[in-house]
Amino acid sequence: MALAQPDPGGPTRAEALGPRLPQQLDTPLRGSLATTACMETLQVGYLHAVAAAAGCSLSQPFPDNGIDWHVSHGAPAHTVDDEVTIKVQLKCTYQIPPHPAGGAFSFTLDNAHLVKLARTPVSVHKILVVMIVPRSQDDWLRAGPGGLDLRHCCYWTNLAGHAVTGRYRTTVRIPTSRIFDDRALCDIMARVGAGGRP
Repeated sequence: MALAQPDPGGPTRAEALGPRLPQQLDTPLRGSLATTACMETLQVGYLHAVAAAAGCSLSQPFPDNGIDWHVSHGAPAHTVDDEVTIKVQLKCTYQIPPHPAGGAFSFTLDNAHLVKLARTPVSVHKILVVMIVPRSQDDWLRAGPGGLDLRHCCYWTNLAGHAVTGRYRTTVRIPTSRIFDDRALCDIMARVGAGGRP
């Protein structure tokens, strides 16, 4: 079926539909899903991308018992098994600015959650992955022929043995040197596959 092409000298589609309100020019009509729910979805997308690039498989425990994802990595070089698994807890915040200054930034966890992540010894290691995002969804990502820019970044830490210090919540320190990407995940899995900690 042939589609009629617009007359080069005629009105554009936008002109034909009438004037647009100023906020319509730059702001897309986003869905009404809560921002926190969108943040959860964004961090899951980040984890999936990292796992794919690292050659890992993902599974989601059901029901969720305080751990979001299991990440598995198979390699002949592993000495403890041909496939090793870690547990990943995801968190996301816009209250921390990008490129945190210093060697670490503070993040607060409920004590019950920290106890689960800090338990030691364990048969399956756990890591906490914290994603820092811009406050506005308009700034979360940019796509183009050159790539997908997902902002800002995830950082990871192993909280095994961390003490509870607050009455209800405890502040932990997340090292800014531990950027969570495919190479970091491969390194984590290599250490676990050799019988070590993440």
